Amino acid sequence: MAEIVSKSGLDLALTAADKREILTTALDRIGGAPKRVLLLPPDITRLNSNAGELTAMLYEMLSPTAEIDILPTIGTHAPMTEGEIRDMFGDGIPLDRFHVHDWRNGVVHQGDIPGSMLSDWSEGRVDYSVSVDVDKILFGGYDLILSIGQIVPHEVVGMANYTKNILVGAGGSDIINKSHFLGAVYNMERIMGRADTPVRCLFNHGARAMLSDLPIVYVMTVMARNDATGAMDMRGLYVGRDDETFEAGARLSQQVNLELLDEPLQKVVVYLDPHEFKSTWLGNKAVYRTRMAIADDGELIVLAPGLREFGEDKEIDRLIRKYGYNGTPATLDAVRDNDDLRANLSAAAHLIHGSSEGRFSITYCPGPGMTADEIRQAGFQAGDLAAMTERYNPRTLRDGVNQMPDGETVFYISNPALGLWALKSAFAD
Repeated sequence: MAEIVSKSGLDLALTAADKREILTTALDRIGGAPKRVLLLPPDITRLNSNAGELTAMLYEMLSPTAEIDILPTIGTHAPMTEGEIRDMFGDGIPLDRFHVHDWRNGVVHQGDIPGSMLSDWSEGRVDYSVSVDVDKILFGGYDLILSIGQIVPHEVVGMANYTKNILVGAGGSDIINKSHFLGAVYNMERIMGRADTPVRCLFNHGARAMLSDLPIVYVMTVMARNDATGAMDMRGLYVGRDDETFEAGARLSQQVNLELLDEPLQKVVVYLDPHEFKSTWLGNKAVYRTRMAIADDGELIVLAPGLREFGEDKEIDRLIRKYGYNGTPATLDAVRDNDDLRANLSAAAHLIHGSSEGRFSITYCPGPGMTADEIRQAGFQAGDLAAMTERYNPRTLRDGVNQMPDGETVFYISNPALGLWALKSAFAD
């Protein structure tokens, strides 16, 4: 086992001093006095990961004796603004230490994973080969590469982080597109909240077979909301190089980030913080993370005051507007018949993930950055944000079941990125 150090517990809340002690111990055990270090944290869309604080700590600890570069692993997301960098990482790191990942043009090819392996992992659903391309900065002669991020239920891979942070967050278009589509056609409900999935097999194999010469060490958190304070507590911090370290963190995340319900939910209201959710590419976590809990003929209402676009990438935004969230059959037909969508399979996967497959209604309530007509054109129902917010006020609703004054029962979620809501029966095995 290649675990370096960890500390975890169901009721633990690691302090800043605890985190610093764990990182110090990890760096001591890694050894080698690195002179050039690359940090790979997520972007502002993963603010709750606590990767910002950890990155700032690592920079403070290492920069006196080492040259530090930082590449936020944005994948297909928009580059971080200066304000977002300061909000997430603080003021102590010079801006010139931050680099921007270009998932279309800034990657180098490391090899191919054959279609026969994809067919085995997917039970025959896909048989395409996958090109493993990662950001060229990883090959800049670093003595140590620290990949920093959060283990949490995820719609594409099952449990986020670990090798995904490299092969998607710092990856190229082929593996991003094809991994997302693999997860979608395998069926999101078979993947979410599980550590062993076809997409995880793809990422782990790619990292082992083609990136093993890189000095990558993973720094992984497990976070959970404190019901009393509303703050995010760190339940676990894991530093290591191997599958077992990730799997230990995934087991803890399954305990603290899955809310398993006895009965399906008839009405769910989700709030999207405007500082975190500006696109349906991200905001559809409201759909992904609740789809396994909502009843047939149920209703999902999404309060989205900061919504301004569908995709954070211009081409993906165009494709979402063109094809809409119309379910698996319609999306697969569109992939078959249209070159533009076939060339951007991550967009196709997103359209599948963001649909209710006709089981329940989805009403998006946008702010001034998007019109009701745009919402309807993309396949959703459109609601009036002011009216819906007056009735379902995020300031007064509490997470979980709420009884409205007129007797209506709603299930409220203040941030869909923090977990997964599903029926117990889905995890009975």
